[in-house]
Amino acid sequence: MKEDLLITPVQCELVWENPQANLERLTKLLNTITGRTAVIVLPELFTTGFSMRAADLAEPMEGPGMQWMRNQAAGRQAVVCGSLMIAEQDRYYNRLIWMEPSGSYRWYDKRHLFRMGSEDQYYTAGRQRLTVTWQQWRLRLAICYDLRFPVWNRNDDDYDVLIFVANWPQRRIAAWNALLAARAIENQCFVVGVNRVGYDGNEVYHNGSSCVIDPEGTIVWQCTDREEMPTIPLSAQRLQQVRQMLPFLQDRDRFELMP
Repeated sequence: MKEDLLITPVQCELVWENPQANLERLTKLLNTITGRTAVIVLPELFTTGFSMRAADLAEPMEGPGMQWMRNQAAGRQAVVCGSLMIAEQDRYYNRLIWMEPSGSYRWYDKRHLFRMGSEDQYYTAGRQRLTVTWQQWRLRLAICYDLRFPVWNRNDDDYDVLIFVANWPQRRIAAWNALLAARAIENQCFVVGVNRVGYDGNEVYHNGSSCVIDPEGTIVWQCTDREEMPTIPLSAQRLQQVRQMLPFLQDRDRFELMP
């Protein structure tokens, strides 16, 4: 059996539209991590907050945010993941980066853009899901509003952990809590939801409620209204136990995602 996966969700405040200040803050926060971890998960748009000023703030793929992630991953010998504003060929993406200690990386572009916040007017939607393998665990990566779309997140028996990074406001936090649990139960996987705390530049309050949920929907850890960054083991034994006891993924509906 594979070993447990150590994962560190980083629930933190973000400085509005100030990449340098956020990178400095996050460096100090990550310096407080003690002991081993395998994956460090940062919130959505962790250098800027959920801003629509992509034309002014987006960086290229080899910009300072990417370099910071590369340095942190190498220095901590752990994966660092979180989303950034990325500019590429006159388009802008809310791009989730999976940065490994070796400096190699993969990315996922947010598929479902939050039209109520005009995200679809400034960013280009992604078309491909991303599943990565780390320490024998298979992890699917997604961003905030993607949480509301179960077909996009459906487990075709090809992942063990579903990670959501977010800037999800407190006024809709009941949906966040309910949907994260639903995604864990229906996909028989661990779900890791990492949200920010504090007010953004539009005076929208975020209370976090970041959490780790097991494959039966049981909350392993959750934190509200403060910064916190624990290291939590995802139990390989628990995952195997649930899937063997209730092997309902074998009865899942088959479908194809259309372009």
